[in-house]
Amino acid sequence: MATRTEQRRAAVWALYQSDLLDRPLDFPEDTHRFTQQLAEAVRAHQDELDLLIRRHSKGWTLNRIAPLERSILRVALLEITAPEAEPGNRPIPPEGAIDEAVETAKEFCGADAPKFINGVLAAALRELQSDAG
Repeated sequence: MATRTEQRRAAVWALYQSDLLDRPLDFPEDTHRFTQQLAEAVRAHQDELDLLIRRHSKGWTLNRIAPLERSILRVALLEITAPEAEPGNRPIPPEGAIDEAVETAKEFCGADAPKFINGVLAAALRELQSDAG
């Protein structure tokens, strides 16, 4: 059975491929339910997620951010802002979502991506926490 980290990464890849090919989300038959739900939830909330990315990616337009990095940001932000995206399980803590996003960027993106992703997500989390407090 795939770990949650692997399932999150599968959601990132599904979103990335969908963006890159300008096609609807597509999943192999054996895709975990969590992966599908997470990717579909990102699509359902993409406008709000992209607004957060735009607001916290100083000096970068959304289209200038590489598609894989956008997908990583969207998945992490969904889990930070909508923890119910993990039905039946305890939500991942916001810091955990950020850590997983940064680790995914370290493994699959360019050298500057982890710092950029961490900065955008940390700024968004600070905003959300100050709004809630």
